[in-house]
Formats: sequence, C-alpha cells, structure tokens
Amino acid sequence: MFVAYGSVERRKVSYSSRVDASNRVSSTRKMTKIAVNTRLLRKDRLEGIGWFTWETLQRITRLHPEVEFHFFFDGKPDPSFVLSSNVKTHVLFPPARHILLFQFWFDVAVRKRLKKIGADLFLSQDGYASLTTKVPQLIVIHDLNFIHYPEWLPEKVAKWLQEKFPRYAKAAARIATVSNYSKNDIHTEFGIDKAQIDVVYNGVAAGFSPLLESDKMQVRLRYSEGNPYFVYVGSFHARKNIERMLQAFDQFKSTSESTLKMLLIGDPMWSGSAIEKVHSKMKWKADVVFLGRKELKELQEIVGGALAMVFVPLFEGFGIPALESMASGVPLLVSNNTSLPEVVGEAALQVNAKDVKGISEGMLALFENEQLREGLIQEGLEQAKLFSWDITASKLWESIEKVLQQKH
Repeated sequence: MFVAYGSVERRKVSYSSRVDASNRVSSTRKMTKIAVNTRLLRKDRLEGIGWFTWETLQRITRLHPEVEFHFFFDGKPDPSFVLSSNVKTHVLFPPARHILLFQFWFDVAVRKRLKKIGADLFLSQDGYASLTTKVPQLIVIHDLNFIHYPEWLPEKVAKWLQEKFPRYAKAAARIATVSNYSKNDIHTEFGIDKAQIDVVYNGVAAGFSPLLESDKMQVRLRYSEGNPYFVYVGSFHARKNIERMLQAFDQFKSTSESTLKMLLIGDPMWSGSAIEKVHSKMKWKADVVFLGRKELKELQEIVGGALAMVFVPLFEGFGIPALESMASGVPLLVSNNTSLPEVVGEAALQVNAKDVKGISEGMLALFENEQLREGLIQEGLEQAKLFSWDITASKLWESIEKVLQQKH
C-alpha cells in the first residue's frame, strides 16, 4: 500500500546573513589554511559525493577569500576545479582508488602534506580521515549502508569500511552529515555524541525546474516515442532496488494497458547482473529504456518531462533524485524508509520498498489520478524550497568554524 508521510519542519535559512556572521568571526584570523580531500572531483564523472564537494566548495571558497584552501587530489585535476584565486592544488601519490591504497594516501601522503602546509583543518567530504595526523578534521559521513547491508559490497571492502569508519568518526574533531536519520545512525552505531554531529542536508541544482508542456512533449518525442514515462535516476547498485521496481512496472503495465514507458538514467547495467536477469523475463521489457549516464542539462530535461519519478531504494542517507523530482514539478513515488520521509515530507506517495505490489499500485495511482499528481506537484515545489546548495554550504561552513574555534 502507498501512504503519505508527515513533513519535516518548514523553515528557510538566509545564506547571506550566515556568511556575514561567519566572516566577522573568521576575519580575526588571517590566512587560515584549510586542506580539503577533493579526490572525488573528477571531470565529467561526478557522483553524489562529488557533487556535494563541488557545490559546497565553489560557494565556500568564493565567499571566504580570507582563507587559503588547499585541494588534495590523487591525480591531475581539471583546471575547472581551481574554483577561485585562494585555492592551491596538490596531487598526492598514489591514486586512492582501491582499499589497499586508501590507508597509505590518508595516513602517509595526507599527513605529510598537512604538516608541510601548516594546515589548520582538514575537511574530508567522503567520510575518510587520517588516523595519523594531529590536524583537526571535519569529516562528512553521508550514510552507513555498509554497516546495515554489508552484503551489497565485496566482502573485503565491507569489512574494511566497518573496521575503519568507526575509527574515522572517533578521530574527527567534528562530523557533518546530510540528514537527521544519518545523524542518529552515526550516534547509535559509532557512539558519537549528537552534539558533535551537524546536519547540513543536500541541495539541488538550479536547472531542476518545471518544464512547459510544449517542452515536455519535445523531450518525450526524443526519448519515449512521444509517450508519457516514469523516470528513475541513480546508480544500479543493489540498494537502489531496481529489480523490484522493474517487476512492479511489469505489473503496472499489465493492469493499466497504457503506452507509458520506464526510463532509467545511470551507468549501464552489468552483464549477467540481477537487474539484467529480471529485465530479460519482463513481459513489457520493450517499454523499459536504459539511457545510461546523461549530462546535467539533458538529465534535467528528462526528469522534467516525466509523468512521475519512481525512486524506491532500500537505503538512502538523503536521496538527491527525490529532491530533483520535487524541484522539477514532477510527482514522486518514493520508499518510506531511512532518510526519505524526512526529505520528502508530504510531497510524495510513499511505499514499502520490498512490496512489489505496493510499488505497482503507487505507479497506477499516479498514472490514473491527475488530481493526485497536481497536489503532489504543488507540495513538492514547496518542499524543495527547504533545500539548496547555498544552505548546505552555509551549514558546512558553520561546522568548519566550530572546529576552528575549538582549535583556538
């Protein structure tokens, strides 16, 4: 069954006022040096944490010229990642792309460079920390899926993360995370005082906004043969629950007898994967379109042209695609688990992610009920206003200031 869920408190944050306040504090400390783990800034390959890093850093570096930022890459950075004149880049060896290299990169290469530049703080936005440095660290832990569902990862990777992340959390001077759900999870699993954990949420890119009906038709002509469609955006990881989503779509098609299609945006599915096996057995597999990865502008058009977004993962620390759907004026069908009720409030139909029939019934309700869709669109547009990258950057800067104040 699908249900609506209570919304989070509606409140707005003035970024300019927070920046003014933090500038007054930081102006007393000239040439503060903040080192940042930017290894996930990869040209044309930004994933969720990479986007978080990009969106927050471009605001923070621009608005704090009194700070010298040192970006730590593990390969040659694209020039576009030198975000302002107060940014210096460092390439630390070796490339940290494997668990066997992570520890050396953070505990040896990062430690040495932090000491060399005289860093006042190390900001690590993917949750990793150096266990050997004395420099205060602010780490951003987005979620603990590896604690709750280790089977979704290779066994050695899961064990490594389960061993290291509690140590990272305890080594950090402060932790930021992207939802109250994750804050409570970090507190429970790692025993970190809630007073040491700040919720900064995620934001949404400005280009996610409602499309004109004429533009929607053009998008549908390009991608779905002119037919309305559901859209999914995200990775093809096991926690995204794509197999059940496809099974539910097959049931929906058999019930509705509609021409509606299902578009999936993300990296191509793996050969022989569970997703591929489910897809091969679908009665309506011809109406499922795998579009692969899309550039941001194209992604925004495809989301904006959808009849609805279907986003029913088993676990999320935040769920940026849900926010992108609401900001685009697109009705949303979403899981009722982990952080998602907190993010969507009353602006989505919520379903049990493990209930294929319930997901299918949610699809059918959104397809058949125009009044329901319109109500969700309006709720979604209002809910989306609660989140922005300006707010995220402001709150992350507040966390940085707390660590710097502790040091001094």
